[in-house]
Amino acid sequence: MEPKKNPKADVGRNSSLYFVIGLALVMLLVLTGLEWKNYDDDAGYDISLNVEDDLDEEVPMTEQIKTPPPPPPPAAPEVIEVVEDEEEVEETVIESTETSQEEEVMEVEDVVVEEVEEDISVPFAVIEDVPVFPGCEGASNKKQCFQDQMQKHIRKNFRYPEIAQEMGVQGRVSVVFVIQKDGSIGNIRMRGPDKNLEAEALRIIKKLPKMTPGKQRGRAVKVPFSIPITFKLQ
Repeated sequence: MEPKKNPKADVGRNSSLYFVIGLALVMLLVLTGLEWKNYDDDAGYDISLNVEDDLDEEVPMTEQIKTPPPPPPPAAPEVIEVVEDEEEVEETVIESTETSQEEEVMEVEDVVVEEVEEDISVPFAVIEDVPVFPGCEGASNKKQCFQDQMQKHIRKNFRYPEIAQEMGVQGRVSVVFVIQKDGSIGNIRMRGPDKNLEAEALRIIKKLPKMTPGKQRGRAVKVPFSIPITFKLQ
């Protein structure tokens, strides 16, 4: 015999209805909590200003500003007494500095003007009287003799620098010097591929003898001269 179940005793019969009612109550509580506002009670605060009553204190009086006394009035001007001019004033006579015809004019001696010698340099190619190299005094073509003697002097005194030989340095050194008005050699300048070659060229030129200076219009002048010295390894 199967037991019979009372339909009123079924608990899950209205469970969905209870769930909906509970959910609605929860949402109502949450919404009420979010919308709830709490206001502070202002009855316990004194809204009056906390200002001390200083009216009873004595206020010091402002000191009176002392102004400086006015300046004294200016003194009355002294009375100027007019005195008659009884003294005679000597007049200043300015005499003329121009000479009259009666005065004798002194003669001025002739002024001697010293001639200033100009430091003129005339190139070797255009000078009238070229410098004379020692030994060329009797030569008909002194210019060609000068150049030949220069070449002989270079060949005679030429010495290849050992350090330049070891380094294999060779080339041409251009030398420019000036034959001064007294026949001496000066203002020597060199330009070459190596300092050792330039030093050797300087040594050769410094050994040049003193010459007869060149002349232009009968006056001794400086004569610049240039010559190349070639250094070539064998």
